Amino acid sequence: MKGGAESDPAELAGLSSLTAELLRRGTPTRTADKFSEDLDFIGATFSARAEAQSTVVATEFMSKGTDRALNLLSSAVLHPTFPEEEVKKALSQRIEASKSSKDSPQAAASFYFQVFFYGPQHPYGRLASGDELSLKRIDRAAIAACHARMYAASNLIIIAAGDFDPAEMRAKLAKAFAAAPAGKAYEWQKDQPPAGGSGPRLLLVDKPDTVQTYFWIGNPGIRRTHPDRIPVWIVNTLFGGRFTSMLNDELRVNSGLTYGASSRVDANRLSGRISIFSYTRTDSTVKAIDMALEVLKRLREKGISAGQLASAKAYLKGTFPSDRLETSDQLAGVLGEIEVFGLSRAEVDDLFARIDAVTLEQANEVVRKHFGAGDLVFTLVGNAAKIRDGVKKYAPRVTEIPITAPGYQVK
Repeated sequence: MKGGAESDPAELAGLSSLTAELLRRGTPTRTADKFSEDLDFIGATFSARAEAQSTVVATEFMSKGTDRALNLLSSAVLHPTFPEEEVKKALSQRIEASKSSKDSPQAAASFYFQVFFYGPQHPYGRLASGDELSLKRIDRAAIAACHARMYAASNLIIIAAGDFDPAEMRAKLAKAFAAAPAGKAYEWQKDQPPAGGSGPRLLLVDKPDTVQTYFWIGNPGIRRTHPDRIPVWIVNTLFGGRFTSMLNDELRVNSGLTYGASSRVDANRLSGRISIFSYTRTDSTVKAIDMALEVLKRLREKGISAGQLASAKAYLKGTFPSDRLETSDQLAGVLGEIEVFGLSRAEVDDLFARIDAVTLEQANEVVRKHFGAGDLVFTLVGNAAKIRDGVKKYAPRVTEIPITAPGYQVK
């Protein structure tokens, strides 16, 4: 279903995710337990989750169980009853999970960085899973309204991948989902810049009992359909997208400051982030961040070499087929991306040719254009008393909050 977490009202973050979780917890003909029993009987799997721009409901089954599996799938997608008891149970579990996520500073750092980078008014400035504050505002009525609004034929994409006769499967799917209401097509939100204005900024989340500092550093990135996506993918692979990367070599292999350092490029419908992530002992926080920034500076000033470009191209062409196209569920996922983002078969069929076509000049141009080109945003989770004075040099604007403060939103 198009929409996903992007479609959640600002005050009800987690609504799409919770709605997806509750699909299998009651239909007109099955209780939650009965649904699980019927699923187990045919040896099938069922999952449902909300992503940034879509909600994905998936089932995998043996060919001989096709009819029963499609009945389970369509009944969950089209006819969930959202029993009040199940809603309360799911909300309670979600709220406790949100609170306990702060016991893991690594997970908490990721969540805080997302909301701090984008800001509360941005669709990505709210967690897809919600937090303890937003989840407390959700009730059954909101869930039922979300389902009625988003689970409509106008937003629905159905993908099948496996061993079957295409014409026969098409007929079965058409029959299974014939009852889908037409509904109103979801209107995508317009692209917008992240929060923050001009100048670097830093969020320091105080967790006094941790002996390590977990840090994220990011600047504005690109959207999934950006024309620079292939050269950016290549450069990020070299910078921090694989084990033998510039960041990991410096922070882990050569210095031993961390067990891992990486960089990530968001690939969503709206413009995202290019981010550095790592962690280190509390007493080496400044040294590790300085080193990460130095690697970024070196990338910008020196660019990449012809040998590095060739290495990254070979790596991506060698890993893409097994990572994305080897199994039926991987193939279904790729087809889903093509539909949601409005791409074409060329995204896969011509991928190697487009990788090969990237020149050294183009690669180094995207380095200057996208990697560290904007004001950096820092998020650190650690013992504030021990690192506060050292890290304030990174940004003139520092926001400090205790990790015990409810939720993940940052004022």
